[in-house]
Amino acid sequence: MNDNKQYVIDDFSIRESWRIFRIISEFVDGFETMSEIYPAVSVFGSASIRENSPVYDLGRQVGRLLAENGFAVITGGGPGAMEAANRGAMEAGGKSVGLSIQLPREQASNPYTNVKLNFRYFFVRKVMFVKYAMAYIILPGGFGTMDELFEAMTLIQTHRIKPFPVIMLGKDYWKDLVSWIKKTMLGKNRMICPDDMDLFQVTDDPEAAVAAIKRIVIV
Repeated sequence: MNDNKQYVIDDFSIRESWRIFRIISEFVDGFETMSEIYPAVSVFGSASIRENSPVYDLGRQVGRLLAENGFAVITGGGPGAMEAANRGAMEAGGKSVGLSIQLPREQASNPYTNVKLNFRYFFVRKVMFVKYAMAYIILPGGFGTMDELFEAMTLIQTHRIKPFPVIMLGKDYWKDLVSWIKKTMLGKNRMICPDDMDLFQVTDDPEAAVAAIKRIVIV
């Protein structure tokens, strides 16, 4: 029994060691492809958004405006808000990047990307979003979108990356979250500093969002 147990442990260790090479290969593929994507803005939002939704129109507008102003558009490559931003960028003749992820409930990549990468590991993919973006635009979305939003603010807050614009697009969707951050995190419990409220911006206007990025980033 002890011999069998040792075999299982050894086998697990070997498999874990080989996983390192899969991770490295994803980084290498990502770095080689994304090094040619500059300047770029990462756009996030829900995969559940339908084409007839106002949020879809918002994503398509911001994708088009970014491309027209010289920015590549990077999304998660999926449907919904991601598709909308990629579509706007492609229709404007810009670089439209989709960083897809393998999920148990597989989502097909949207057809509006001219640069594609497929990832197995979330953390490798997230490095690409941050490393090659000059700004983040956050459309309405769920847990994944919130994850990207708060990770960006955490990295800026802790000086792990240089500050860049984090713009939440769609005031009505974000107003309750912003109110909670201000009243509960900052005011009531002092979990953040007053300056941390400057880590993000909120607007309804895609043109204002792109203008805010252009004020900081010279294209």
